[in-house]
Amino acid sequence: MTELHYLPATTALAAFRDGSLSPVDLMQAVIDRADAIEPTINALCLRDDEGAMAQAREAEARYAGNGPQPRPLEGIPLAIKEEEAVAGHPLRFGSLLFKDDIAEESSVFAQRMIDAGAIVHARSTAPEFSCAGFTHSKMYGVTRNPWNPDYAVGGSSGGSGAALAAGTTILASGSDIGGSIRIPASINGVVGFRPPYGRVPQDAPFNLDTFCAVGPMARTVADTALLQNVVVGPHPSDHVSLRPALMLPSAHDSVEGMRIALSPAFADWRIDPEIVANTAATGAALRNAGAIVEEVDLPFTLAAVNRVALMHFSQMMAAEAEPVLEPGARELANDYTVAFVEQCKVAAETGSFYEEQILLAEIQAAVGGLLAGYDALICPTVATRGMVAGESYIDNRLTVDGAELDDYMDGVCTLPFNICSRNPVLSVPSGFADNGMPTGVQIVGQAYDDATVFRVGTALEQLQPWLDTAARRPQI
Repeated sequence: MTELHYLPATTALAAFRDGSLSPVDLMQAVIDRADAIEPTINALCLRDDEGAMAQAREAEARYAGNGPQPRPLEGIPLAIKEEEAVAGHPLRFGSLLFKDDIAEESSVFAQRMIDAGAIVHARSTAPEFSCAGFTHSKMYGVTRNPWNPDYAVGGSSGGSGAALAAGTTILASGSDIGGSIRIPASINGVVGFRPPYGRVPQDAPFNLDTFCAVGPMARTVADTALLQNVVVGPHPSDHVSLRPALMLPSAHDSVEGMRIALSPAFADWRIDPEIVANTAATGAALRNAGAIVEEVDLPFTLAAVNRVALMHFSQMMAAEAEPVLEPGARELANDYTVAFVEQCKVAAETGSFYEEQILLAEIQAAVGGLLAGYDALICPTVATRGMVAGESYIDNRLTVDGAELDDYMDGVCTLPFNICSRNPVLSVPSGFADNGMPTGVQIVGQAYDDATVFRVGTALEQLQPWLDTAARRPQI
């Protein structure tokens, strides 16, 4: 086998079982890859190479019949996003304000991956308080895109996306309150799943935030499903976690006869032309495979989505980050964190919780009505062909389709489906822009219909293989 660091987890597990590959060799390949390119991309803020190799040897023994039976992810290298609590690891939220904090216990999400036998060899970078659609901070520096280090990796699960694209991990975790799994999946050319609200248990109080979800990231749809099946299911610590656990199938029917809604232009957002073209090509591929694909107008506007999102963020996410405004803290905080908190405070003063609920309900009902006639919706994940690494877009504006945006987050298309939080969303690659940067599409399913988005994603992976040759991987 060559390029072990790019081996899919499903392939690696089969090779572990038949004895043709050792977890030790796979872990060493990932470590060697990280040694070679981490100085460039800076996607891993904590590494435990020695501990990972010790766990890999234990996994090797299990597969050899010495000790307990191998678990579902036995021996697979996994990078967990920095904001997730793992007992004994730093829990800094990407902030100098918490630089000395250590997690006393693991979150349910992290513990399920650990209990499944995954080797947590690294923690992946995230912006301060995970409140940005890019990944840099005073705490960890700038994370750069493996496809072109001058570009950003998205956020807030940017380190996870970059590590997967670069081959410095096999699986990764993410969280998504405004697109934080799907944005880096698209920008780095990998796969990310934002489960519907309640599908995967979370720690309080964010388990009660309907915008928020934790979920899997990987390089293939099958690997993403593999990790999702490990973390899914109810837990007594999370009152809203759904029962029973919904397990994704390992095989899917074709898309022939499915009804697919397609929106390449995405309502009134500005979208770079290559992204529109690649989204349309994705729809054409599904049509050629026998699906009934129809272009639709999306029933919301950028202004309405932004208003309700900022009102919502002011209640939870920005409130968590508000200590950055306290005397002495602002100097330690990142400029984008301060700007975000101040923006949300203004939004909170211009609308009530009741008004937010009315706006939420209007958008949810409109999207529900649209999807009632279709099995899934295909649309862009990110509107821009790239953001500059290390740029906070406070003094400078992001340009998309020849126009400067009022807010850089207007350059992503993810927020409507945090508002519509019961709809599962899978982001998969759709091709490349003219500048060589990856592009992606969102597959949006009907409420709680997770299997359908994986069915469509599996078909797209077969119709437009994005890992078919080494040329379709970063060459750094």
